[in-house]
Amino acid sequence: MSTATAPAPDGDIGVTGLATMGANLARNLARHGCRVVVHNRTRARTDALVAAHGDEGAFVPTSSVAEFVAALSRPRKVVVMVQAGASTDAVVEEVAALLEAGDVLVDGGNARYTDTIRRTQALAGRGVHFVGCGISGGEEGALLGPSIMPGGSAEAYEIVGPLLESIAAVVDGTPCCTHVGTDGAGHFVKMVHNGIEYADMQLIAEAYDLLRARLGLSPAGIGEVFAGWNAGDLESYLVEITAQVLRHVDAATGQPFVDVVLDEAEQKGTGRWTVQSALDLGVPVSGIAEAVFARGLSGHTAQREAARAVLPGPAADPAPVEDRDAFVEAVRQALYASKVVAYAQGFDQIAAGAREHGWEIDPGALATIWRGGCIIRARFLDRIRQAYADEPDLTTLLTHGYFRDAVADCLEGWRTVVVEAARAGIPAPGFATALAYYDGLRAERLPAALVQGLRDLFGAHTYRRVDREGVFHTVWSEDRREVQAG
Repeated sequence: MSTATAPAPDGDIGVTGLATMGANLARNLARHGCRVVVHNRTRARTDALVAAHGDEGAFVPTSSVAEFVAALSRPRKVVVMVQAGASTDAVVEEVAALLEAGDVLVDGGNARYTDTIRRTQALAGRGVHFVGCGISGGEEGALLGPSIMPGGSAEAYEIVGPLLESIAAVVDGTPCCTHVGTDGAGHFVKMVHNGIEYADMQLIAEAYDLLRARLGLSPAGIGEVFAGWNAGDLESYLVEITAQVLRHVDAATGQPFVDVVLDEAEQKGTGRWTVQSALDLGVPVSGIAEAVFARGLSGHTAQREAARAVLPGPAADPAPVEDRDAFVEAVRQALYASKVVAYAQGFDQIAAGAREHGWEIDPGALATIWRGGCIIRARFLDRIRQAYADEPDLTTLLTHGYFRDAVADCLEGWRTVVVEAARAGIPAPGFATALAYYDGLRAERLPAALVQGLRDLFGAHTYRRVDREGVFHTVWSEDRREVQAG
């Protein structure tokens, strides 16, 4: 298409930032009948997209931000798909300067939700709607149908919601897209989604490690185990692709692919953000935190090398597993129960974030849109959706009848696996911390009473009693009399 003449302002939606995710999202929109105005900082990438995929729909290539915005019909709808942080700020400011009141600017990257709140407030003064939009599903999802989590005003969703719903994954006739809440709600929910994803992958890795170390199974053999699990209650995208990765053979060496990959897991920051946010909110997301810390430990190669040389393991080699099938089932049970804990903690954090920021987030709606398109899609998300339908004010997923009973059925195997891992010197922080969280929830009394006593002794931080109202302090440095405080 010639660009000698400025394109007519008839574009349905614009996408700027045409790396893989942005390009695939633009293609998805075009495939669904949208006239998509496309722009990239370098024109070569724009031309490459149109040359390779121009037959998929109507694309309008542009060379400058001014030309890009001018090609859009009112109210203008712009999707920004660039790296989170300073790059997003720069592009948002450049595009927003050319928009008018009533236009909608969508950030489809993995932005920090606090940045989204800031940007929403800044653009509201100009009358421009800002939508922080979580998009999950990776490159394939962006092209074929992702799970989409838009925040922003109700007015903004009325404008862009139908377009986003048209390109989302669909499960049981329902698009995997919903208006999450105002300002930063969409990116907050996407952040927690990614935190759950971290925990899920860590638990899967621990299951693999235990099966290999204790049973001596090959990666391909463990891949078959995961493929079998994917036909049951553990059915999920991550379990499905775990089987694929474990059965893959490296072409260069003929070795199992997983054996030629360096054991240092990287991260892009959303897992850390989830844990940092949870600490601010006072929500114990221990499973997500352990997954983040496990990735950190994997990258501390100098410490690991030094430790391997001098730190002893178990005093004696553990006895061989007598019943291999029973151990495989125990690992399956540990994986399922620990996954339930990770999801429960994630939904707890979403509820706490909603209370803190005044967002009206429907957890059942999130479970609904996470059933397709996204990385953590799993069979039991239907169960989560039903749990919140049954009990809209559910305190924690673990107390709902279905999950209470399902986890109870897994308890024996779960405890066996944690003990086996400790005895054999196999790190299983995800399984262990999930079990500790479960036991902490159900405990009649926690040792936190002693912690409060210690805090009162060294810092006069006071305590409350079980037998009467009020706040108290013991005068430890004198006669240890108790006085009412405050």
